[in-house]
Amino acid sequence: MSDTRTILMLDGDGIGPEVMRETRRVIGWFSRHGGTGYELSDGLVGGASYDAHGEPLTDETLKLAADADAVLLGAVGGPQWEDLAFDKKPERGLLGLRKELGLFANLRPAVVFEALAGASTLKTDVVAGLDMMIVRELTGGIYFGEPRGVEELPDGTRKGVNSLTYTSGEVERIARVAFELAMKRGRKLCSVDKANVLECTLMWRQTMEQVHADYPNVELSHMYVDNAAMQLVRNPKQFDVMVTTNMFGDILSDCAAMLTGSLGMLPSASLGEKSAEGRVPGMYEPVHGSAPDIAGKGMANPLATMLSFAMMLRYSFDDGASAETLEGAVKKVLAGGARTADIMETGARQVSTTEIGDAVLAELEKTGP
Repeated sequence: MSDTRTILMLDGDGIGPEVMRETRRVIGWFSRHGGTGYELSDGLVGGASYDAHGEPLTDETLKLAADADAVLLGAVGGPQWEDLAFDKKPERGLLGLRKELGLFANLRPAVVFEALAGASTLKTDVVAGLDMMIVRELTGGIYFGEPRGVEELPDGTRKGVNSLTYTSGEVERIARVAFELAMKRGRKLCSVDKANVLECTLMWRQTMEQVHADYPNVELSHMYVDNAAMQLVRNPKQFDVMVTTNMFGDILSDCAAMLTGSLGMLPSASLGEKSAEGRVPGMYEPVHGSAPDIAGKGMANPLATMLSFAMMLRYSFDDGASAETLEGAVKKVLAGGARTADIMETGARQVSTTEIGDAVLAELEKTGP
């Protein structure tokens, strides 16, 4: 092998181990057939970590993540951990990884595969050909702002507080990620805010305009978040790249995900700042949750996790050719009619988690490295 990259595999909870198992097979194929070898290590996060160590994220897992070239995560959470204290919940492990690794930019593509255009709840002509990217700021905003918490007031009532805060520097760095992506795509960027009522996002809009001066070839537009939600279901193909705050991005990216017909088809990337050596730290994960109701039944769709690995190839390892090879294999499998239960439609062939993994590997063998 001319090169070796290290990947930390965090299976997590629910269907996480099942979708990660199939993706390990795909990673193994690329390791055997390409110029890069992939060395995999394993760690615990979320509910699995809590059960083993009493914490959703341990220092050991954090060190493994920091030392790896990239992290691939399955899913976290489940009903058995819902009554835990807030700081012990599985999701705190995920947020902790993002924060401690400095992963401030979340990339969520919403792509409608031609074979699945009919799976969306919207009319086919509205979603067919959709290919947009939502860039969500990930380590600031209302999820991390201070002050926060719940306090008892003198009259016996309770007051909950969460603070929406951003610095201009935080906005500028996510803006540059979004502008750079737009330069490589359709050169259109829509910044989503609520500048008419939230001073923090007015500053966001002003900073976006300032950064725009460095990217004159990108068309920048602004949209209030409520209108953006409406436009996503009215005319989603008007968007190329969308950039927004942590909470708005959390909501809008799930809305965009359902345009495609299934959360089980969508990957994501969480990226940090490029180092002096050119390394881009990243954690990659499918958009879907842990789906505890189908865990262990062989029904889970592993394609979003495989496509998350494709994003890893593209953004952390600068290997766009291999990413396209994997994405092409997924498209061929779908065109051939294989479907897991979540994307099943009339006339298709329902297959198990392992069987769709087999199908992707068979297409990779046909295509070659």
